[in-house]
Amino acid sequence: MATIAIYSLKGGVGKSTLAVHLAWCAATLSARRTLLWDLDPQAASSWMLGDGAAHDRAQALFSRDVAPAKLIAPTRFDRLELLPADASLRDLNHLFREIDKKRRLRKMIADLGEHDHVILDCPPGLTETADQVARAADLIVVPVVPSAFSQRAYATVERQFGGQVAILPVHNMVDRRRALHVAAVERHPDWPAIPAASAIETATAKRMPVGAAAPRSVAAKAFAQLWRTVEQRCA
Repeated sequence: MATIAIYSLKGGVGKSTLAVHLAWCAATLSARRTLLWDLDPQAASSWMLGDGAAHDRAQALFSRDVAPAKLIAPTRFDRLELLPADASLRDLNHLFREIDKKRRLRKMIADLGEHDHVILDCPPGLTETADQVARAADLIVVPVVPSAFSQRAYATVERQFGGQVAILPVHNMVDRRRALHVAAVERHPDWPAIPAASAIETATAKRMPVGAAAPRSVAAKAFAQLWRTVEQRCA
């Protein structure tokens, strides 16, 4: 079982979009039994893949030792399951500090069983949750918007966790009509790149991965290529 975390120090860089699409690619393109575990109290991935109902029970996994398997839900897509988030996770950093077990998340993932891939949609920030994720993940995928702030945030992640876990930076929301975006991509031609595409926005409005909604689109092909890179890195 490989654990892949989608994480950035900075918010608004498309973490949940990457998490949902990589999870869908793992389950659909590679036919792997995949679990997307949403750790972000904003619960964007849960909204995309879940039943849309409001819940307030995700914190119980950590505060009351509820077995994760009790909250795992199927999605509309074969081989893809969801462990949803909700607003109760807003105190997750505090809970991890109280628990004071440095590898608690890693142990919880190990206890899930029967999944080929676990993909973590992580909240932003240099927090106790981020430390737990770095100890649990086999690979951290870091979305980097071609902007100065986002690139600076990636450099911080690399300094903080680069010696601890494998990291894969991904240029995300790339607009090739913008000179700064083109220049940023040219500086790192080996980084995977996901375009800023209306197909992604349209698919998100339908609560679907773009690979299901528009399988022949440039965006769908870019996510598929990114997944192949991630899968090779985890092999």
